[in-house]
Amino acid sequence: MKIAVVGTGYVGLVTGTCFAETGNDVTCVDIDSNKITKLKSGEITIYEPGLEKIFLRNLKENRLHFTTDLAEGIKDAAIIFLALPTPPGEDGSADLKYILGVAGELGKLLTDYKVIIDKSTVPVGTAERVRAAVAATYKGEFDVVSNPEFLREGVAVDDFMKPDRVVIGTNSERARKVMGDLYAPFVRQGNPVIFMDERSAELTKYAANSFLAVKISFMNEIARLCEKLGADVDMVRKGIGSDERIGKRFLFPGIGYGGSCFPKDVQALVRSSSEVNYEFEILNAVMKVNEEQKLHLIPGIKKYFNNNLTGKKFALWGLAFKPNTDDIREAPALYMIDALIKEGAIITAFDPEGMKNVKASIGDTITYAENQYEALEDADALIIATEWNEFRTPDFSKIAAKLKNKAIFDGRNLFDLAALRDLGFHYESVGRAIVN
Repeated sequence: MKIAVVGTGYVGLVTGTCFAETGNDVTCVDIDSNKITKLKSGEITIYEPGLEKIFLRNLKENRLHFTTDLAEGIKDAAIIFLALPTPPGEDGSADLKYILGVAGELGKLLTDYKVIIDKSTVPVGTAERVRAAVAATYKGEFDVVSNPEFLREGVAVDDFMKPDRVVIGTNSERARKVMGDLYAPFVRQGNPVIFMDERSAELTKYAANSFLAVKISFMNEIARLCEKLGADVDMVRKGIGSDERIGKRFLFPGIGYGGSCFPKDVQALVRSSSEVNYEFEILNAVMKVNEEQKLHLIPGIKKYFNNNLTGKKFALWGLAFKPNTDDIREAPALYMIDALIKEGAIITAFDPEGMKNVKASIGDTITYAENQYEALEDADALIIATEWNEFRTPDFSKIAAKLKNKAIFDGRNLFDLAALRDLGFHYESVGRAIVN
């Protein structure tokens, strides 16, 4: 099939590359000429494990193309994906100006039947608004389909190539046939393609991400309670995770969720609910819990240093909101950096992929180290904000030698309490006993 993907951000680039990998001819469109120039020359513009290899292969095989010209991009395409940003507005609602703007342009360009697919995460009713925007200037046949993405940063290629499920919202039999054929290579093992109406498909994506945010926040509240009651959250996690009704995933406590999806989607669902006079009380609580959780380590750090952080230097391991990505959007590390600097602290950070983006965001507010151990030089304590694999089994003797105080504040519960006690560290984590 000939496919156009409008938008070459995270979702668009993964979508276009993975469709090309199954033999489709894909043209990706973006208004950012600098980005398109890089992509045409073989320079990938996001970090995602496994993506670069298939990106370069399909570029070489001439199945993957890039352009800034929307008319050129959609000219021969039977299917047009809209993978455009939907940033939150001041009130938390998803801003649809990019999607509706492109939809309006498509109406001026269409000459025959095409399936237009909302791939972005969009509020309920967006398919209808896209349909209206196209129909304002195009009177021919077309269909608008909702096909939300369920890609996890760090494993997005596997998620796309081997999806748990594919959700397709359409009431058109013609579009249903096109979409079924398009996704057939990805579900050969029998994972379901679930057809439903457009509104239900749109809500499914918000419901999925919001439920996971609830699960994370619930576990973080259990962790807080464990600290007050003298229980161990790791034991509680194992105890409830063995219940098949609950499951083991998304039960690890920490310093809150971040990224481009959970914060934005929870806010947008709350806003959509309020527009129909429904108060989504659980999600309001989730947002409050998550904001507080991002700074959960700060009181313990201040207490350890007698409430005076002026001139104290901290090594910070991890800047990305999760491992295996360079995405720093809503990353808890950034909230901690801001809080510590306001207290007069100095920070040297290391992250395998996120430092470039942080530097572009906050500049030289902090210092950036070449590796995790360099960050420890002359530091008063170590703070861990992201659970990169290389942080899980560090050289503790090297940490002890470099730090002024053998103190670790771990927002991801990477280390064993008994081991840190035997090594003589002061160790604070989330929902577990403090080691002195």
